[in-house]
Amino acid sequence: MGDPMRRRQFMAAIGSAIIAPRLWPLAAVAQQGEPIRRIGLLMNLASDDPESQRRVAAFVQALQQLSWTDGRNLRIEYRWGAGDAGLFRKYAAELAALAPDVILATGTPVMEALQQVTRTVPIVFVTVIDPVGAGFVESLARPGGNSTGFTLFEYGMSGKWLELLKEIAPGVKRVAVLRDSAIGSGTGQLAALQAVAPSFGVELSPVGIPDAGEIERSLATFATGSNGGVIVTASTLALVHRELIVTLAARYRLPAVHGDRTFVSAGGLISYGPDRVDPFRRAADYVNAS
Repeated sequence: MGDPMRRRQFMAAIGSAIIAPRLWPLAAVAQQGEPIRRIGLLMNLASDDPESQRRVAAFVQALQQLSWTDGRNLRIEYRWGAGDAGLFRKYAAELAALAPDVILATGTPVMEALQQVTRTVPIVFVTVIDPVGAGFVESLARPGGNSTGFTLFEYGMSGKWLELLKEIAPGVKRVAVLRDSAIGSGTGQLAALQAVAPSFGVELSPVGIPDAGEIERSLATFATGSNGGVIVTASTLALVHRELIVTLAARYRLPAVHGDRTFVSAGGLISYGPDRVDPFRRAADYVNAS
């Protein structure tokens, strides 16, 4: 799997790049008679998802270190989308109507929903791939508009997943690429894999993941062939269905590489990608800075 030091250096270079901030101030301390500041928080996962809890806890703890405490000088309006596009739209509209001081948005589908309902409420986003291509910001250096935040990684990193898959399973000739085809980053990650696939001598089979049934049917069909492997690209839907994906890969004896370590925590074989929790800690600085 290559030199460990080089891998650490590579991850340090690509992990959670920071977009130049366009910040909105919060008062240092809410004085008597001064309104409590409000933050909207729209998560892409369910409220009882352990990964969701870890990410929110990191954000709240970082706010506390900056002297902000929910219920004292701060009110956080929580919404949990649970991977449901309909809920993203509903809760985006609800939060925008509340006109909070800032909204923390998790993931590309959440950002898409928020941008459909407000271009004025400040938004800080995390775990988003290619915010420029998605139209969330004008550029990494000058976001413009009402949004800023953290980009997860560049598409070129996707090629590393294929390299790792071939290292752990040299006999793999066919690779099912699980991706959310409804979002631009799903297409971008697949394109990066297609660019390097010929050099590894593999054939890629894109697999959509709109729901559990489609994932089960597609992987069952793919597994009827030989010399197969799986790459799970980064997306909200993949994360929501991670336990199913891990279970199916094990059932069909398909070596799999994941873009999020959460899959390994669920029993997956291997992952490669940036820390998903740290951007939530750093987002606290964005909503606090003046």
